[in-house]
Amino acid sequence: MTILQVILTSLFSAVTIFIIAKILGHKQVAQLDFFDYISGITIGSIAAEMATDLESPWKSLVALIVYGLVSFTLSLITSYFPKTRKYVNGTPTIIMNDGKIYRKNLKKAKLDLSEFMMMCRQEGYFNLNDIQTAIFEYNGKLTILPISTKRPVNPEDIKLSLQPEYINTEIIMDGRILDENLKRKGLDETWLQKQLDEKGYHNAKEVLLAVCDNNNKLSIF
Repeated sequence: MTILQVILTSLFSAVTIFIIAKILGHKQVAQLDFFDYISGITIGSIAAEMATDLESPWKSLVALIVYGLVSFTLSLITSYFPKTRKYVNGTPTIIMNDGKIYRKNLKKAKLDLSEFMMMCRQEGYFNLNDIQTAIFEYNGKLTILPISTKRPVNPEDIKLSLQPEYINTEIIMDGRILDENLKRKGLDETWLQKQLDEKGYHNAKEVLLAVCDNNNKLSIF
């Protein structure tokens, strides 16, 4: 049992759990369903054990792969058979609707009134009278539909016609010109240098970030 063995086993454990995580996909903690949450904890524990078990790390590796396969298989099942989602992930629960709080649904969601009101405040609703419907999602988040008079005004409400917006393109990052993005916009380094000169910069190395919008307007940070 040497330091080199510990390092190699730990690296192997990290690589294995990284591969499994890439296969299962990326989810934020708040977006994890119940089984994903349990699997994540278990896989992490097994990976930690595999990193320190120098005598027989293959046992932990097999358990790690099994848990990864089970999680992947369940994700496939819920993807191809939508009806199974309510058994694996659970279903949303209406906590409040039309000014009425459903006490039974609060108990079903294992929430008390204080927790519900805290979640409302976290979503920006300090007055329950502003809420039309509140739904407790299966991932543990609260979704709120405000009453019509409290909803933000959108362009359709005032019959305002707007031009479509597009994602800005990064042209310079960390002082380095992104040539592919520049060509994709139909621009060249001559155009870029002219823009930099107009804004008082000598070269791209002086710029942390520069993005270009759909009208080829360069914004420098």
